[in-house]
Amino acid sequence: MSPSDRAASISLQTHEPFRFVKKREISKLTGLSGDTLKKYRLSGLLCEDIHWIRINSKVVLYNLPLMLDWLQNIHDPQAHQRAIETYMTSLLSNQKKRQR
Repeated sequence: MSPSDRAASISLQTHEPFRFVKKREISKLTGLSGDTLKKYRLSGLLCEDIHWIRINSKVVLYNLPLMLDWLQNIHDPQAHQRAIETYMTSLLSNQKKRQR
C-alpha cells in the first residue's frame, strides 16, 4: 500500500472530511520532504487557506485530503479544482443561513 493510499484510508476511517496535519505527518504520508513542501508553498503551487494554513509564525498545518487529492490529480488541475470547490462549500462560513 502506497503512502497516499494509506493516508486516504486513514482519512476515510476517521470520518474527518477535512483533517489538518503537521509537516511531519504529511511528509510521512506523501513522501514529500519538508523542504519540498515549503518550496511548493512559497512558489504558490500549494495555496494558503486551501492546501495549508498558518497557525502562527512557526506552525503550518496541511489539509490532508486536499493534499492527497492534489498529488493524485497533479496533472489534472480541473479534477483537483472540483475537490477544492467541495472543500470550500463544506466550510461553515460558506453555508447559507437558515431562515426562520
